[in-house]
Amino acid sequence: MRTSAAVLLLLPMIASAAPAQPGAAARIVRRYPAPEATQAAAVDDAFFYAIGNSAIGKYDKQSGRRVAQWHEAPKGRLVHLNSGIVIDSLLYCAHSNYPELPMVSSIEVFDTKQLRPVRTIALPDGRGSATWVEQADGAWWVTFAHYAGKGGEPGKGPEATTLVKFDQDWRAQQSWSFPSAVVNRWDGMSSSGGVGIGNGRFITTGHHAPELYVVNLPKTGGVLMLGAIVPIESEGQGIAFDRREQQLYSIQRRTREVLVSEMPGSVQ
Repeated sequence: MRTSAAVLLLLPMIASAAPAQPGAAARIVRRYPAPEATQAAAVDDAFFYAIGNSAIGKYDKQSGRRVAQWHEAPKGRLVHLNSGIVIDSLLYCAHSNYPELPMVSSIEVFDTKQLRPVRTIALPDGRGSATWVEQADGAWWVTFAHYAGKGGEPGKGPEATTLVKFDQDWRAQQSWSFPSAVVNRWDGMSSSGGVGIGNGRFITTGHHAPELYVVNLPKTGGVLMLGAIVPIESEGQGIAFDRREQQLYSIQRRTREVLVSEMPGSVQ
């Protein structure tokens, strides 16, 4: 079972940070080479997973040694995997046909023990390009991205990106747009990663900026609230949170690395 222990980790930071100004930085404590690390990282108790467009590597957390690898077949169906989460030995990855139009998205599920695909969950058409998936506060959450350039739909830009709440049967319940202060920092791209930290709070990323955005669900209205901006070495992309160690996993795509960070205000 996944818990929301990370809520305690971030409460001091969220309460004190100026909403539109970067605060204390995340601190890198480990880094691992991972050739697949071009889209995201995922993590469970013993392993981390480096995710690429159509490849996944499974790595031992202690040694950094790769213990398994999956590749899509040439010209296969899976073309743009994004952020992933591990729940009960299953890796759930957001997937889209980016940069093709119209946008088509799904959640692709992998058995982490054998590192092979086992299920596809279709997502509603017309919402955008799925970039990250999370399970928190008793619900599923998916961000559907829109872009200003490549892969964007005419008449829509990054401001059309939404975080959508689904019930346990994948029925859409509610959606929120991102605050303009965050959208402006995406630089024409969108939200590439996110993790839930409980009570309607999420740590999110952009596509290439070296920073994290802590956003909160509003009590009323349809726009997320910006709680904090946290500088980090990783330049955007998908993230994961190790709740046992209270550490954030991210990637640095230009160096093909998975980075492990401690967040400001963490309890040692």
